Amino acid sequence: MTERDPGPLRIVLTGGPGGGKTTAADLFRREIGDDVVIVPESATTLFAGGFPRSRDPEAQRSVQRAIFEVQRSLEDIQAADFPDRVLLCDRGTVDGAAYWPDGSDEFFARMDTTFDAELSRYDAVLFFETAAVGDVRIEGGNRYRVESNTEAIELDHRLRELWMTHPRFFLIPHHPSFIRKITTGLSILESVVAHHRSRETP
Repeated sequence: MTERDPGPLRIVLTGGPGGGKTTAADLFRREIGDDVVIVPESATTLFAGGFPRSRDPEAQRSVQRAIFEVQRSLEDIQAADFPDRVLLCDRGTVDGAAYWPDGSDEFFARMDTTFDAELSRYDAVLFFETAAVGDVRIEGGNRYRVESNTEAIELDHRLRELWMTHPRFFLIPHHPSFIRKITTGLSILESVVAHHRSRETP
């Protein structure tokens, strides 16, 4: 993985649908405070604004291109506006490759980038495994999420195959207790932030 350009610490929260990452992001911000800025999930932002959904492959390509561009732009805007804060990204630019109809290689080629370049945008990855693996119904947490449990598990696997190649990949596995799962994630996040700050201290 190539070195990332200097800038704020950038941590991505990702995982299959129903993993609890969006809830975790808000709780992390409340716990850590003003040192954290959340970069919202671009897909939810677009769909909430009326962006159309479709099962047609060509339409899906257009949707994923829009999500990719909005996600990257949101991250860059927040990095410019808050250079001294931790950016907590609700999903990242790599995620779209798991949704691309023609596979990840084709996705990065069509986005005019590379897998390595997008992976290197992030200092650490916290991967929240979908609750669907524990046979927990995931409907209802996000009204813009349309995946079944089976689809959520398949997406979880594809996303993990992509993100786990990052040198600072941390898996937060499903747990029957959501509180324990979030506590595990918070502990990892605090460790990542503390490690980064210790390296910055002269």
